[in-house]
Parts: sequence; C-alpha cells; structure tokens
Amino acid sequence: MENSNLRENLADSKRIVIKVGTSTLTYENGEMNLARMEKLVRVISDLMNQGKDVVLVTSGAIGVGVSKLKLSSRPKELKDKQAVAAVGQCELMYMYSKLFLEYGHTVGQILLTRDVVENPTGKTNVINTFETLLEMGIIPVVNENDSVAVDEIESEANNVFGDNDTLSAIVATLVNADLLIILSDIDGFYDCDPRENECSKLISVVEEITPDVEKCAGGVGSSRGTGGMITKLSAAKIATSAGINMVLANGDDPHIVYSILAGKDVGSLFLGKK
Repeated sequence: MENSNLRENLADSKRIVIKVGTSTLTYENGEMNLARMEKLVRVISDLMNQGKDVVLVTSGAIGVGVSKLKLSSRPKELKDKQAVAAVGQCELMYMYSKLFLEYGHTVGQILLTRDVVENPTGKTNVINTFETLLEMGIIPVVNENDSVAVDEIESEANNVFGDNDTLSAIVATLVNADLLIILSDIDGFYDCDPRENECSKLISVVEEITPDVEKCAGGVGSSRGTGGMITKLSAAKIATSAGINMVLANGDDPHIVYSILAGKDVGSLFLGKK
C-alpha cells in the first residue's frame, strides 16, 4: 500500500494524544521556549475547536524548575530533583493554563505514577477522570509525578514509567486514542543514527516493529530530556499493539501537527495493528 494512502486516514483521528519533550519546550540554555509553547497551545486549541479531543503529555517540570530557581544546572541528588520538579510543575501548569485561557480553553492537571495505572481500581479512576475532563471540553495536561516517583533518570524500579514517551503511549491506550503524536528534536525514525551517519534514511512508515527495526533504534536522545530513540520505539510498541497510530515528528514547529493530520509525508508513522 502506498505511504500516502496509509496516512490519509489520520485526518479522521478524533481523539489525539500529543507528547512534547523537554527539548521541544526549552532552549539549549534550559530556559523556556515561549514562542514554541505558544504555537503548540494555539494548535491544540484549534484542534479542540474542530471538535477533536486532545490530551497533552508534557515533560519539562525539572527544566522549568531549574530555570525558575535560577540554578546553574540540573541537580544531581534525587531529593533535589524532586523538590525542583515540585516548583517546576507548578510553573509549567501556570504557563499552560494562562496560554490556553487566551484561546478560550481550560486545562486540568493529571500527574501519574505507574503504580496507579497498574492497579485496577486506580486505572479505572484515571480513565473516568480523563473521560469526564474530555466530555467537559477540558484539555488534560499529563506528566509523571516527578516529586513522588523515584526519578526516571536513575530508576530501574517498577514505579516509574521511565520517560514520558512510554507514559504518553500508556495514556493513549487509557483514553482509547486514535493517534499518538510524539514531538521530539529529531525528524522521525531513521535506519541508523543520523547524528553519526550521513547516509541514514528516514523511514516514512513502519508497518510492523520487527527485530530489524529495533536494531535501528540505537540510543539517540537530547541532553535535556530523558527519552532516546529506544523509548520512542517502546512507546510505538505499546500504541500500535493497542491499534493506535503513532507519528514521531520534529516539534521545532508545532504546526507540523496540521501536516500530520493532513496526511502529508512528515515524520515517521507507526501503523496501529488492525
């Protein structure tokens, strides 16, 4: 099947989860990229106005906290990271709330830890909360609860998602999304690391995640976030096995979301299993 045909039905996506990483929300120096954040909010507000349901999964609490507290670098100690995340999460939500309000939309915060989602009662409650917010036309803004989770950066334990790529895929399954869009600082999924190999090729459509595809993942990731290519691939596995399409694309210009929904050949589409 032609790539364009595979992408055409993305326009019909009614419920969309959009994930943005720290590298999309901040500049190299760690400060907030307000222009990009504003564009993202405007795009999401516009999708809501079209009658779509949108859930935003956002990273950036620690990054925003570092900036707010005027720290020279990200803290190393777990307790310091968690304190900084507490301050940063507050600020991050304030900014989203303020920006969405300018376009007439309301946000609701959902902070998740893995144990909540893996406990049947907790899972049911989370699903009910999402559904109620979406029915009310409110945009759920989701992050991992960094202040109580053992931080993703240094944890092998089971009580964290490990990164917000995985979290966004789990959220997409919880809300029964049609499409998950992961906005990153890379153009899509390559057959080898484009930062090291000039001959690398962007794979436009991944119909199935085979061992060969997994070999391509390597360990690409930015210094400001926690998610490399491996986490993007594990997110794709979770989403596609639940029948959800996932697109990995560059978040430098959030307007790329329109191109994705128009079925244009941007980023990499991982096809949801029928």
